[in-house]
Amino acid sequence: MSTVSSALPKQRNPIRPARVLLHVFLALTALAWLAPLLWAIFSALRPYSETSNDGYVSWPHTLNFDNFKNAFEQSDMTHYFMNTLVIAVPAVLLTLFLSSMVAFYVARFDFRVNLFLLLVFTAGNLLPQQVIITPLYRMYLLTNLPGITASGKLYDSALGLVLIHVAFQSGFCAFVLSNYMRSLPHELTEAALVDGASVWRLYWQITLPLCKPAMAALATLLSIWIYNDFFWALVLISTGENMPITSALNNLSGQYFTDPNLVAAGSLLTAIPTLLVYFALQKQFVSGLTLGSAKG
Repeated sequence: MSTVSSALPKQRNPIRPARVLLHVFLALTALAWLAPLLWAIFSALRPYSETSNDGYVSWPHTLNFDNFKNAFEQSDMTHYFMNTLVIAVPAVLLTLFLSSMVAFYVARFDFRVNLFLLLVFTAGNLLPQQVIITPLYRMYLLTNLPGITASGKLYDSALGLVLIHVAFQSGFCAFVLSNYMRSLPHELTEAALVDGASVWRLYWQITLPLCKPAMAALATLLSIWIYNDFFWALVLISTGENMPITSALNNLSGQYFTDPNLVAAGSLLTAIPTLLVYFALQKQFVSGLTLGSAKG
């Protein structure tokens, strides 16, 4: 019977018009999404003299990486990359650490106000940044930190940016991690409690290692969000040398003339670290988003 069935030709599923339309729509959507990026790459590889004479919608005669080299040197990008690392790395680590502690307490312990506590943390994400910028600006100016920051205040310091990022991102991370921790079997923590494990050991050695996929997914998102931030740095930093990488593009714009091709090359250079973070954590990021999606 198996020999006869294997000898029979396999019937292919008929191609349905709806499926063809779906693939065409997805292909067009992908092209529309990639069009600005491809146009920026095309412009960055062309000299300004060529595009000013022939226009941007023209066949290129010269393609080189001179704009990338000039953008990297003129914007002093290495210095601003280091400024961004000083802000982004502590902000991501502190956000994940503090939000995971809140999520652990809310998800693994039963008490009356645990849901209300989670709502309080999550409600902070619903508040527009522009609403609190004026009182926050005044508070940063009045907070003196002599010997801790170079400016002597919380204003115009990397510490101030780290704290505001931690405050705004902790609610979302606590919400995601609490839902993820609720999907973990309670038998693990119950068995550890019977063996005499402390609360810190339950959190650090048992629960947290099981949350690596969710932590990696959140670390990817936080790195991209904090790295691309420009609003808080623009308001809470006054010294140009203390600005993050997003402000390095301002150095490519002159008072009377701006080379769009040079700015496009600088923008592409600033996007490289976020791509590296995504590709490094891609496997954990996808598993963190899909794990438990079929759980009833």
